[in-house]
Amino acid sequence: MGNNGGNNLLLAYRTLGVVFGGLVTSPLYVYPSLHLKSPTEDDYLGIYSIMFWTLTLIGVVKYASIALKADDQGEGGTFALYSLLCRNLNIGILPSKCMDSNSKVSHSSGHEGAKDHSRLGKFFEKSIIARRVLLFIAMLGTCMLIGDGILTPAISVLSAMDGIRAPFPSVSKSLVEAISAAVLILLFLMQKFGTSRVSFLFSPIMGAWTITTPLVGIYSIVQHYPSIFKALSPHYIFHFFWRRGKDGWLLLGGTVLCITGSEALFADLGHFSRPSIQIAFFLTIYPSLVLTYAGQTAYLIKNPNDHDDGFYKFIPTPIYWPIFIIATSAAIVASQSLISATFSIIKQSVVLDYFPRVKVVHTSPSKEGEVYSPEINYILMILCVLVILIFGDGKDIGNAFGVVVSLVMLITTILLTLVMIMIWRTPPVLVALYFFVFFVMEGVYVSAVFTKFLEGGWIPFAISLILAFIMFGWFYGRQRKIEYELTHKISLDRLEQLLSDTGVQRVPGLCFFYTNIQDGLTPVLGHYIKNMKSLHKVTIFTTLSYLLVPKVAQHERIVVDKLGLKGVYGCVIQYGYADSLNLEGDDFVSLVTNSLQAYIQKDTDPEIEEEILDLEEARRSGVVHIRGKARFYTGKSCRWFDRIMLAFYEVLHSNCRTALPALGVPLPQRIEVGMLYEA
Repeated sequence: MGNNGGNNLLLAYRTLGVVFGGLVTSPLYVYPSLHLKSPTEDDYLGIYSIMFWTLTLIGVVKYASIALKADDQGEGGTFALYSLLCRNLNIGILPSKCMDSNSKVSHSSGHEGAKDHSRLGKFFEKSIIARRVLLFIAMLGTCMLIGDGILTPAISVLSAMDGIRAPFPSVSKSLVEAISAAVLILLFLMQKFGTSRVSFLFSPIMGAWTITTPLVGIYSIVQHYPSIFKALSPHYIFHFFWRRGKDGWLLLGGTVLCITGSEALFADLGHFSRPSIQIAFFLTIYPSLVLTYAGQTAYLIKNPNDHDDGFYKFIPTPIYWPIFIIATSAAIVASQSLISATFSIIKQSVVLDYFPRVKVVHTSPSKEGEVYSPEINYILMILCVLVILIFGDGKDIGNAFGVVVSLVMLITTILLTLVMIMIWRTPPVLVALYFFVFFVMEGVYVSAVFTKFLEGGWIPFAISLILAFIMFGWFYGRQRKIEYELTHKISLDRLEQLLSDTGVQRVPGLCFFYTNIQDGLTPVLGHYIKNMKSLHKVTIFTTLSYLLVPKVAQHERIVVDKLGLKGVYGCVIQYGYADSLNLEGDDFVSLVTNSLQAYIQKDTDPEIEEEILDLEEARRSGVVHIRGKARFYTGKSCRWFDRIMLAFYEVLHSNCRTALPALGVPLPQRIEVGMLYEA
């Protein structure tokens, strides 16, 4: 237990550098993002009260206490919630390869999917429209969080760098933007070294920020307004809205930024562990934010017109430069939290077949969730720099940021409510209380930020819409492809008929024929035999099966079977999300043939010797790897929607990585068989 506690404390220290960057650096830009006109003492007390209760309810109650328990095999985020619902109930739309292959794996949430589903669960199972809406909500949440991964680095680094202009007024805004862009490019180029190395470098910086800002806050409280904590009473919130009316409601678009990065606390769960994230949040992050905001507010009550530079103005002059260095470093770390979350989410989406296949590299041998995607990294880098250069004004980026933050929170609330009702079977009174409090609170925030749509709020929408269209186009194409393959699959009886044709010959050699479906054989096989009039003497139909576990034990990795026809075998290669499939071609062939020989020798059939000799002879004659390359044919009878979506899918498919992982198959041994699937 002691060792485990020590590990959690070490992980908690490392979370500072990766998970909480966005959340704990929000004081840099919250007050500067508020459009305040002649604010009074009561206004500032009301704003502080709103920020305190937002942090307490959304940060402490919703995310740290409830959401972290709704993990899917240790992974967090909106897509993990959707995946959790799909695995416990029959509500997935795409018959994804990872849903059915995971029957052996226990559910991490501790709440088994009961057979007697709730009425809501039965409704989702029956209604395709409800399932599509649910998928769209999950996709939107995912895309918004990726948008967050673009905006957090932009606003954090820009706000921190703006501190140069206070002591040096001659420094132009465009120079600050150029420096910010250069810093971000450097950060993105460091990603390939992995989260572990990055977080050990970043955690001391974040620790310094988390300690120094509340200390400055305490100094400011004592110096300017010792009775600031009376604002913890919620009546200041009611009083604020009563006096300010519509203006007060519009100001929520800025105050929502105090909870920025709380979604990363959930989405980065795969990189760390639940206890470590909770320890760090309750003991350091939450108290630090409460004290820092209290100090800023105390300073602004005495200097009401300094809110446009609400962070740097409240720093005492003797420690200005040390704090500037810490703030700039902390802003870079803040960017890291959302970049890590984006990598996690892209990996989940690729694995669940909802996103085009991109390269995903596991940067840690021991932590499954630590991933890096080169393509996504460079796309994020370009978009981040563009956001800074085009929308240099922090207020515009703040408006865009508010839209993302509030919408992602609202989507998480909806999905968590469904998890509570359909999986956890939480008492209805508690579900209603949870839903009412958070849906109303976040709904009000969403309504306020949408008034800023034209002033920068459209940026994340444009990004999310493009990403959602890519996800849906990929999902739709995969769905149609699997439907076609299941409808036109080749059964073993049909294979026997094809091979009994006198015109079809069994040629020497060992063939690995890759198929996506386990219940039957790919239609490409029929197309191949009809046109080539041959099949190799030993043919192994190979399926790559992804399991929702970190690693598959070596003895379970390769599952072989006889398919009842001479020289025809089945092979399933099972792998987990941390397994590397970068085998050399000969190693892979040896592993499969050795497993097959061991399997054949268990049999009591008198023809065992002959089978093993055939297998060895086939291997000596030459090995070939055949995979289908199917394309859609859209005829005149095709609906316009199908034509557009399938044409878009073809573009995505031709530009993404192959489904066949790097098994190290030499090029001369590879054969691709083209086939047109009629849409």
